[in-house]
Parts: sequence; structure tokens; C-alpha cells
Amino acid sequence: MCGIAGLYHPAGAPPGERRAVLERMTRTLVHRGPDDEGYFVDDFVALGHRRLSIIDLATGHQPIANEDGSVWIIFNGEIYNYGELRPLLESKGHIFRTRSDTETIVHAYEQWGVSCLDHLRGMFAFALWDQRHQRLFLARDRLGKKPLYYARVGNTLIFGSELKALLAFPQLERELDLQALSDYLSLLYVPGEKSIFKLVRKLPPGHYLVADTRSVRVQRYWDIRFAPAPDADIDSVAHLRALLQESVALRLQSDVPLGAFLSGGLDSSAVVGMMAQATTSPIVTASIGFADEEFDELSYARLVARHFNTDHHEQVVTPRALEVLKKLVWHYDEPFGDSSAVPTYYVSQLARAHVTVALSGDGGDESFAGYRRYCFDVRENKLRALIPAVLRRPVFGLIGALYPKADYLPQIFRGKVFLSNVARTPWEAYLHSVSSFHEGDKLRLLRGDVQQSLGGYRTADLFENLYRGADGPDALSRIQYIDFKTYLPDDILTKVDRASMANSLEVRCPLLDHQLVEYVAALPSHMKLQGMQTKLLLKDAVRGWLPEQIVTRSKMGFAMPVGKWLRTDLQPLIHDYVLAETRHNLFNRVAVQNLWRQHESGRRDRSAELWGLLMFNLWYERFMDHPASAGAI
Repeated sequence: MCGIAGLYHPAGAPPGERRAVLERMTRTLVHRGPDDEGYFVDDFVALGHRRLSIIDLATGHQPIANEDGSVWIIFNGEIYNYGELRPLLESKGHIFRTRSDTETIVHAYEQWGVSCLDHLRGMFAFALWDQRHQRLFLARDRLGKKPLYYARVGNTLIFGSELKALLAFPQLERELDLQALSDYLSLLYVPGEKSIFKLVRKLPPGHYLVADTRSVRVQRYWDIRFAPAPDADIDSVAHLRALLQESVALRLQSDVPLGAFLSGGLDSSAVVGMMAQATTSPIVTASIGFADEEFDELSYARLVARHFNTDHHEQVVTPRALEVLKKLVWHYDEPFGDSSAVPTYYVSQLARAHVTVALSGDGGDESFAGYRRYCFDVRENKLRALIPAVLRRPVFGLIGALYPKADYLPQIFRGKVFLSNVARTPWEAYLHSVSSFHEGDKLRLLRGDVQQSLGGYRTADLFENLYRGADGPDALSRIQYIDFKTYLPDDILTKVDRASMANSLEVRCPLLDHQLVEYVAALPSHMKLQGMQTKLLLKDAVRGWLPEQIVTRSKMGFAMPVGKWLRTDLQPLIHDYVLAETRHNLFNRVAVQNLWRQHESGRRDRSAELWGLLMFNLWYERFMDHPASAGAI
């Protein structure tokens, strides 16, 4: 795992003018690659690399070139099938000088051009400079495991693994993208190709960018398809088991110590179980827990660790852990309001004390329909289909508005969200289900001039475009598609990438092997979800490998007791960074104070909204109030 940064100037410029800027950009990423750094600079391009050595420790220094030095690459990630590609490319006359997977991409590009991406199996973000054609080629893996930001500043294209690398470019303006801010308030992350800054964009997963003297073009090369396969029901359990075993085995390639995250949930336990089948050495596992039993899974993690005889390590996270918040703000670059970033940081730190690579269970919920919200969404859509649209909104909207507030009452009475969601379109309902600040809350929170500047923009438009663009045959597959395009890359994978890279730890996700994802996506929805039963096929595939208690237990999210901590140990943070006056003047202070009063009194759980505001204001202080200090911890 590594960090990359660079500049492209199509008109050309003396290399010496850009070397110092490139070094500043690249050295903001030292945490991603503490082992080595390297540079390539010519009249048109400047490429910088920070290396975390995983494979080919001796000769894997980057940038790497082809035989005649006409193609250069900087690469972040792992190509798991490079062992298959290398002899194929050698048979076509390509000469290798290293054992690294990085060099495989160079020769694959020489052989197939941008179509080389179709041959790569792994996680990656890379920049490749083709001197002969004066072409810069940037690419990001299919599902977005590795990040890549870019911006056009005058005639210069700049790019990097993290936004902070671009911020080291002195001419880049830090103007807020208010649409991105609006999205953040809804989702607690910035989705899609937006970034929090107007000039900076993320290269979307499954896309590449080609820049030359004529243009800068972004093109999609892969998308997840939910159209059913004709033979989907034939030996699906056996086939899935084989794919799972292969995916895990591929990710055990490493020249450095390797282990796994173990939450005690189905996904991470399945990964550990398959690792145990594939190796005779004890597996190092790392788990995080809490003193609050409602959030603690350590007993389940211990059960799995004993079952597979792992070398198990664990840590209990306390409110003192929040001392790391300002460090996390620096590592995430953008406002990021998923509070599970904190335990993810600590489990990464714990794992890094013993290994350099860790496997995780991320992606299982999205592929196998593991979220409870999917169950509720299916029920809503069944009712929605029975009632004409002209009646749904007025009737169910009115009932939902009159129904008591959902979070004042015991669980059995919480029908408000269900009723009001039936009145909405499928994409509006799903956004409402996953939102922190709903549309009405945002209108009360944002100052009038900010709302005016948004010009009617709605986050729901993003969800509608994705919902309509999916090829799924039913509503479940369409909301899974939304999650694959938003929540998975921009929350889950961003969280894991930044928290692990902050600790110089590489994390691999076997459940997100693209061939595995493609197979599962094409299976009928009833094989994944029935009623309130989630992950049906995955449970069938791992039954017998895992303790039955793990297969049948209810899902527990990787979350902290934020609501309780905000009322107690973290109150000073709320007073200092949420209730206090801020320089940005984006939010209505009365609305913010109302949120706190409702939460402090225990009348409403406003922990998600307050945490989101806390993280935004901490981010603003670091990157906007004191931009000169944003380049270092």
C-alpha cells in the first residue's frame, strides 16, 4: 500500500520548477508509505511515490518504467493476479526487471492500452505516463478501495491519493462546494465524484482519466450489474464457497506479516475461517470492544478466535479515545461523520503492532443484503406497489406527520418512518432512511444565504439518478446499487483506508473481489433476503465452517456509544466546537442549540447530527481557519 501524487502540464515546463512542489505534495503522504520515496520528473509530468513495502521488498522501488523508459507508473494497491499476467506478458515479448505487481501494469498497458484495466484483479489507484503519446492515464479500481483525487488549476492537472496532497499545491483555492456540504449533512460523508472543495474531484470507482494536450476525459470502464444470470440457482452455495476460498487465498500473498480484523460478526468471522483453511500458521486477529455491553462484541470475537486458534489481540475503547479526533480530521481530509472511524483507527493501530497487512470483512452487507434497512425498504415497496401514487403522498404523508415522533416511543410504536416513507418515491424513502439530517432538518440548520446559494439542489437528486440508472430487476437490487455507488466507497472504504493508512497498515477485502461481487449481484434477491432474514446465501455457504452461534446471531453495527458519551465525557467538545460561535457562519445557531437541548435532556437521540456537526467544525478549524497547518499533524 502506498501514496501517490503528481502534476501534469500539457504545455511543458522546466522540470526544476516542479520538483520542489512535487516533493511537498508527496511528503504529505508519508503515513501511507513510510518505507521509501521516489520521483520521476520530465518536461510535462512529475510523479511522486511513497512506499509501504509488501511485495518484492528488494526491487519494488517506484516509479517503475518499461524496458526503454517510455512508460512510467506510480501505483497504490495490490494486483492479486499478477502471477498469472506475468507469464502471459512475457510470452508476448515483454521483459520484466522486478518481481513486483506494479511492473505488471506497465507491460499490460503496453500490450492492451487502457483496456489493461479489464485484466487487473485487485485494488488500485495509479498514474501512468506514456511519453510516446504524451498521455497521462489515471485509473481507480472497480469498487473504490483505493482513493484518487484530482483538480485542474490553470493549465496544470494535479492528483494524489489524498486531498491533502493537492492542498500542498500553492495555487489551489480552498472554496467550499456547498452541494458537497449539503450531501455531507444528509449522509455524514461527501459522496460520488464531489469533494468538499469546488475545484477538487474524486475519480469515481470503475473509472479512468486520460489527459493529453487536447483534453481531460473521464470514462467508466466497469459497473456492477444486477441483471439475473440464467443459471443463477445451479449449485450456488458450492460455487460461492469456491469463490470465497479463492478470493481469500489470493489475498494471502505477502512478503510481510499478515493478519485479520475480527469483529465477531458473520463477515469478518467467515474471512478468518477461510484464512484458517488456507494456512497452517496461526492467524493474528485484532478486535475492539467497549465497556458498554450494548455495543460490545468481544465475546463473539473471542469465540471465533478460540474456534480457529488464532493469535488474538483485543482492546477496549473508552471516551479517552476521542483524544485522537483531531488526528483523524487531518487523515480524512474532508468532513467525515461516521463515528465508527474511531474504533476503526484503534483496531488498525492494534493490528499494526503485530502485522503489516490485515484482511477485513467489509463489503458483505452490500453484496449479500445484510443491512436491516433493506428489510424495511422491501416492505415499504410492497405496500407502495399496492396503492396508486396519487393517494400515497397525501394519505400516508398526513398519517406519518400526525403519528407520534418515532424516537419518543418504544420500538413497537415506531411506525412514523415507515408510514412517511411509503408516501415518498423509492429513492427519497431510502435517502430518508439513511440520512442524518433530513431535508426539513437541513432547511432549519442552514442559514438562508447558504440555502439560496444551493439553488434548489437536493441530495435526493443523486439517489434518483442512481436508482434510475441501475439495471436491477427489483427495488432491493436498486438500493444495493445506490449503496455500491455511495455508502460503500465513500463511507465504509474511505473509513477503512484512512484509518488503516494512518497506521501504515494495508487492509484487503476478500468479499469485495470484483468477480465474487459480480457473481452475487446476478443472483436473485430472494437468495439473499427473505422477510427479516438477511445474508441467506452467505450463511448457507459458511455454515459448518463457523460456530453456529456466529451464523445465527443478530447483526450489530461497528458503532460507539456516542449518544451516552456526548452527554457525559464529551460535553466539553460539544460546547467548544458545536455550540460556540464559528467563523464559517454556515449554520443557524438556534437550530444547533435546539439539537443539543433535545439530546442533553434525553428526549431525542440527536447523536448522529451532533457528531456530524462536531466533525465538520473540527475539520473547518484545521483546513479553513488554519490552512497553513493542514499539511502536517
